Amino acid sequence: ESRQASAFRVQVGQLRLYDPDRLMKVTEIIPHPDYNHLLSAKGGADIALLRLEAPVTLSPHVQVVSLPPASLRVPEKKMCWVTGWGDVRLGGPLRPPHHLQEAEVPVVGNEVCNRHYQNSSADAARQIIKDDMLCAGSEGRDSCQGDSGGPLVCSWNDTWVQVGIVSWGDICGHRDLPGVYTRVTSYVSWIHQYVLSPGH
Repeated sequence: ESRQASAFRVQVGQLRLYDPDRLMKVTEIIPHPDYNHLLSAKGGADIALLRLEAPVTLSPHVQVVSLPPASLRVPEKKMCWVTGWGDVRLGGPLRPPHHLQEAEVPVVGNEVCNRHYQNSSADAARQIIKDDMLCAGSEGRDSCQGDSGGPLVCSWNDTWVQVGIVSWGDICGHRDLPGVYTRVTSYVSWIHQYVLSPGH
């Protein structure tokens, strides 16, 4: 894992991609032990933590987002926000100067989302959207290739909480195939093992 970590950088406090002054080195990648490399994101547990070479300095442009309580249930149709530097449409990369993009997206219930993906699948009986996943998006409003790992945040009790992590999807911005996210509430206790333990 340490060899792979050296290939990554985290950009902090900058709205344009590729600003070398705002890049921080990653020293360790901590993948979830249940992540299955053969199934990739569709197998679930699509979450990892990154240890940075130094603490992040907070500023007006660099803030933390709150973790949701593990008991939080994000209601269907709740409007949330996804951000990233990924494609702006299927096969359409973000053009220079690479400004950070944002989209307000409605949460789609897991049963509805699973039904949509089953309808587009050859294996209509299989559960595609697992319990540790969350769906959000509508026609023309979605995450896309290159956004993976980015945040899905919702305003909750006057606080921004990260409820999802961009994971996968079949067609960007398709009306019946919303983006699929890792459900952060499923992993709050795992995250706390690292971020609240001594030496981490």
